[in-house]
Amino acid sequence: MAQKLEKITARDVDFAKWYTDVVKNAKLMEYGQVKGTMILKPNGFALWESMQNYLDKEFKTLGVQNVYFPLLIPESLFKKEKEHVEGFAPELATVTMVGDKELSEKLYIRPTSEVLVADFLVNEIKSYRDLPIKYNQWVSVLRWEKTTRPFLRSSEFLWQEGHTFHSTPSEAKKLTLDILEIYKKFVQDVLLIPVLTGQKTDHEKFAGAKETYTMESIMYDGQALQSGTSHYFDNNFSKAFNIKFQNSNQKEEFAYSTSWGVSTRLIGALIMTHGDDNGLIIPSKIAPKQITIITVNNSEEVVKKGNELLNSLKNIYRTTIDISDKSFGYKMAESEVEGTPLRIEVGPRDLAEGHVVISDRISNNKTKVMFNEVVSKIKELLDEYDKNLRLRAWENFESKQFSANTFDEYKKIIQDTPGFVEVPFCGEISCEDDIKKKSSTVSRCIKDFNTKNNEVCFNCNSQAKLHTYFARAY
Repeated sequence: MAQKLEKITARDVDFAKWYTDVVKNAKLMEYGQVKGTMILKPNGFALWESMQNYLDKEFKTLGVQNVYFPLLIPESLFKKEKEHVEGFAPELATVTMVGDKELSEKLYIRPTSEVLVADFLVNEIKSYRDLPIKYNQWVSVLRWEKTTRPFLRSSEFLWQEGHTFHSTPSEAKKLTLDILEIYKKFVQDVLLIPVLTGQKTDHEKFAGAKETYTMESIMYDGQALQSGTSHYFDNNFSKAFNIKFQNSNQKEEFAYSTSWGVSTRLIGALIMTHGDDNGLIIPSKIAPKQITIITVNNSEEVVKKGNELLNSLKNIYRTTIDISDKSFGYKMAESEVEGTPLRIEVGPRDLAEGHVVISDRISNNKTKVMFNEVVSKIKELLDEYDKNLRLRAWENFESKQFSANTFDEYKKIIQDTPGFVEVPFCGEISCEDDIKKKSSTVSRCIKDFNTKNNEVCFNCNSQAKLHTYFARAY
């Protein structure tokens, strides 16, 4: 088994410190020069690229096109949608000076781009024949967070933000839910992270949206993480920006819109769902490096065989070879902390016996495979690796789901065994404010809208209207 890196704190000792240790040791990022910013190193950016490549293809199956909108938003434009402004006001970064001259109007660095997209489309949408319009952009945004943590909550982060406009509310609503399904399939089938999906409460929905749908994951420590959202705006933004079209009956109508996004926060979800005390663990479908070939020494014969294996695998799997002059033990430990699914060891003894040794990141069990069987064996080993990783994640997910009927029951669960707690809830914003104040927890998503006549809210004891999941969250 590869040596354990002692500088990684055990998860059960200090989960927050463990997370930071893994992020640093796996060479994912470094802190930027400005508080709350990150420098994504090759390992971290490669993960984001893998996610981007997968999702971009899926979006395009729905007819979504990639675009780019500016970084800066004039104050007068941003304030056109009142709810939107109020939702982002505390996090806005403002440009007021250029050189030594004060600007005549403040400019905001985009926290999101709804207002830019809406203002542009005023002149693009005239008829129902111009619709639907389905745009997406891959950009960075800035939200001045008070408390930051790499990937989970940073002031500047990478994301995709989709914006669509439609001629009917049903078409816009369908797109909202179709995107949520793409997110769910990607996170569960590729990242192997189990999630709850559902509608947000009025307290937690996106500023200006009529309905917000969310994807919620639960981390090893029992805290929830919002992993992606899809928003149905109805015609709220269109009314604010006067985006009208002439429908098929020759009557003017406001367009119906959506927005949706996931971010580099998914990297944080990946780390906290799958990582262990030895570092990062990455599902094979998303791993930038699926296989690392590690030479025991750098003798001519060993390096030659390593390169032969590389050439036989690199066109099928994302494969690298480590023929550096680092010690064999260090190479193994480095591959382990970086989360590479499979390691192939090549040494003089292996050459003499006609085989290599393959180990996987989860079990570290060593399997001897004959040279001519390596290519055919890899798929079987990767499938088994992903199967075990999925099983472990789902076991943790299921072990952290609870239910409560009273606030005392709820509070005890949150304190003793944190996770998702299903409760009967009135749905009122004031009640949720009270819950947050008393327990530092918030609703994650609505399970369903079906309640019994005699059910009361777990917090205020008024008539329950929803069954809702609450949790402590990142």
